Amino acid sequence: MLRYVLSGLLLTAGCSAGAVQVPAPSPSPDAAAVRLCASLKLPEKLDGLDRRKTDPDSPLVAAWGSPAIALRCGVPRPVDPATGNIPRVDTINGTDWYAAPGDPPVTWTLVGRKVYVEVTIPKKYPADTISSITELVKDLPKLPPNTY
Repeated sequence: MLRYVLSGLLLTAGCSAGAVQVPAPSPSPDAAAVRLCASLKLPEKLDGLDRRKTDPDSPLVAAWGSPAIALRCGVPRPVDPATGNIPRVDTINGTDWYAAPGDPPVTWTLVGRKVYVEVTIPKKYPADTISSITELVKDLPKLPPNTY
């Protein structure tokens, strides 16, 4: 069953040929998360940037532009190593994101949904690039309020 879900996700996601594949580790979520990731409608273009192939090729990973904006669906819940909690969340267009501390590229993780989605945005792109990503993930089912 999982094989068929993954195959369907790959067909749904599609890929544009790129000269160089983007290295992006594939997550290993459970079957429920894979089904939720399959529901994402990932476009061939994001903010005018062409879709690129990823290495390894995975239906759970997408990339656009050069340097690549990389999206990984089904990643583990982000945690602060010191507390074990998510310390601060930014709400952007009705979606909650944890921004990992550090210098760009910024890695954002969608929280408060039944599947976690990670997006890495190189510093070349404007800070509001995350707004475009929110449109792709906003329909993922929510967790109960204040549950991350």
